[in-house]
Amino acid sequence: MIRRQGTEEQRKFFFAELLAGRRFGNAQSEAGTRHVQDIRTRLTPQPDGSYVLDGLKHYSTGALFADWIPVLARAEEDKLHVAYVPADAPGVTVIDDWDGLGQRTTASGTVRLAGVPVPADRILPHHLTFEGPQLHGAVAQLLHAAIDAGIAGGALAEAAEFVRTKSRPWFESGVETAAEDPLLIQRFGELALQVRSAEALLREAGRVVQAAQADLTDDSAAEASIAVAAAKVQAAQAAVEVGSALFEVAGTRAALNSLNLHRHWRDARTHTLHDPTRWKIQHIGRYVLNGTRPPRHGLL
Repeated sequence: MIRRQGTEEQRKFFFAELLAGRRFGNAQSEAGTRHVQDIRTRLTPQPDGSYVLDGLKHYSTGALFADWIPVLARAEEDKLHVAYVPADAPGVTVIDDWDGLGQRTTASGTVRLAGVPVPADRILPHHLTFEGPQLHGAVAQLLHAAIDAGIAGGALAEAAEFVRTKSRPWFESGVETAAEDPLLIQRFGELALQVRSAEALLREAGRVVQAAQADLTDDSAAEASIAVAAAKVQAAQAAVEVGSALFEVAGTRAALNSLNLHRHWRDARTHTLHDPTRWKIQHIGRYVLNGTRPPRHGLL
C-alpha cells in the first residue's frame, strides 16, 4: 500500500524505516462491530492540518513487537485511511491480552488509541487501493495460505518421525514396527496427498500473482485472487486435518502435553479462522460458472 498509494516522500521515509529494521505491526480489526469492514476508529482533522486518532483495535498481530503500528481508520466522508503511528506515540496503549488456544506468540492483542496526534504525511488513502485492479488482497491471502500449508507440512513431518521412532504397532497388524502397519501407511499416503495438493496450489497461486504483477488488469487480478483463494481453501483444510490426524496415527503418547505436538492443530485451528474459506469457495464457483470476478477487498 505504501508503494502504490504513498507519495514519493512517504515511500522514501517508510522504505528507509523498513530497511533500517523497523518492525511494522498492525491495528486493523475491531471487535463488537457488525462485521470486519465496519471500522469505527476515526481520524479527526485539526485546524493545523494534522489529525487526531481515536479507536479500539483487537487481533492486532505483531503490534506488541512493532516500532510502527499501521492503523485502519475512517476520515473525511468515511473513507478508509491507514495512519502510521509510532508504537510509543502519546495516546497509544498496546495491551498483551491475546489469549488464543493457538499462535500464542503472535501478540494479537488490543491497541487503544486515545487522542493520538498524527501528522498528515503519516496517513495514506487506503480506499484508493480498491478503486482499480489490485493485488492487495491476493498477496495478503497468499501469505495466509503459506502459513497454513507450512503448518500442514510440519505436522505431517513430525507425525512421520514420531511413528517411525516412538509409536508401537497395533497388535492385530502382525508387523514389528508401527511404520510397517499397512493401515498407517495408507493413512500417511492420504495425508501426504492433502499436503502436496496444498503446496502445489500455493506454488501455482504464487506464479499467477507474479504474472499479474507484471501485467495488472481486471482479468489478471481476478485470476490471481481466484488462484490464491483455491490455495487458501486447500491449505486450511490440510492444516486442520493433518494437525488432528497426527494423534490418530501416532497414538496415545502423542497427546502428552510435554511433547507439545498439539501446537500444530492449535495453530491451524486458530489461524484458519482468519477469514471463512466457505466464501472463497463461493467466489471460485461464481467465477468458474458465470465468469463473475471476485470482489475487490483485502480478503481476496
